[in-house]
Amino acid sequence: MDLSWSEPEEAFRAEARGWLEANVPHGLPSGDTRAGFAAHLAWERALFAARWSAVSWPREYGGRAATLWEWLIFEEEYYRAGAPQRVTQNGIFLLAPALFEFGTPEQRDRYLFRMAAARDLWCQGWSEPGAGSDLAAIRSAAVRDEARGGWLLSGQKTWTTRAAFCTHLFGLFRTDPAAERHRGLTYFLVPLNAPGVTVRGFPRLDGDEGFADVFFDDVFVSDDDVLGAVNQGWQVAMATTGSERGLTLRSPGRFLASADRLLDLYRERPAPALLDRVVQSWIEAHAYQMFTLQQVTRIADGKPSGASAESSLNKLFWSELDVRLHETAMALLGPEGELDGPWARGFLFSLAGPIYAGTNEVQRNVVAERLLGLPRR
Repeated sequence: MDLSWSEPEEAFRAEARGWLEANVPHGLPSGDTRAGFAAHLAWERALFAARWSAVSWPREYGGRAATLWEWLIFEEEYYRAGAPQRVTQNGIFLLAPALFEFGTPEQRDRYLFRMAAARDLWCQGWSEPGAGSDLAAIRSAAVRDEARGGWLLSGQKTWTTRAAFCTHLFGLFRTDPAAERHRGLTYFLVPLNAPGVTVRGFPRLDGDEGFADVFFDDVFVSDDDVLGAVNQGWQVAMATTGSERGLTLRSPGRFLASADRLLDLYRERPAPALLDRVVQSWIEAHAYQMFTLQQVTRIADGKPSGASAESSLNKLFWSELDVRLHETAMALLGPEGELDGPWARGFLFSLAGPIYAGTNEVQRNVVAERLLGLPRR
């Protein structure tokens, strides 16, 4: 593997670094509050105006047609600059790859530019009461409405991140109740202002209104808002979860920046008993970068990106790295770590990593069965 960067790539890095250093806002409130979300949207729209919001997308959708290598460079520079969390991430990093793969030209034209511009804001409708990690157990239903050429959605989605602030939801609904668990599901794109939709926000443990329940009471959705084929939604959903568990949502730049901050913290508060843990976190962050470069090399060479189960292995690594890294920071801070601050908030969020995008217990089963070939029982 060639670990050097070309002159055009170094020029891309310099341009990104210069723009970010000149424009990144600091001290924004949490994007999981109503006021904070509005402040983050102003930042998202500034990114879009400079064509940094979705750098690898085609220019007609607001991107720069950047390569995957340049996207990785931008992500490194983004986190190096301490830029805010991306409140548009569910659309740009999760739904968009599925739209590129399964969407019609009309759907891509209708949604992608507005997504990059932070005009349409997307949340993910996966979990339901009684169907958290077991996505195939969902009960929310879609019944055919032939007269209007569409579907009537009913049911409830829960733990829906930022749904209280978003304009649209993507998610799975059961269109064939007689089919087996992973079949008879269809992937819908739903405007949250549609008649019959009720969004009810509720606070997290840290007090932020980061979650919502979304209720559907015979909500009409046209055939134009089915992504992929009817009753083939599981395939589309697995592409989305592959993005969520893989490098699309959690690029190595995020962890490289955290590892560097951890080294800075150790220099401020040296604790020889914790040195090995600090160094191990730095090594693991760079190991994740090497793994990602290997993945991108394979894609750039025109080879298959690998089994979807590999994204489960990926998710196990970055989620547990994030927890260990933040635990080490909290140990360095001592009692002060319990005070509200960047490390404390990062630690609390890291604890969610082994849960969202499919619990790590489920991901271990996927790795065991599909990568290692172990029996189910």
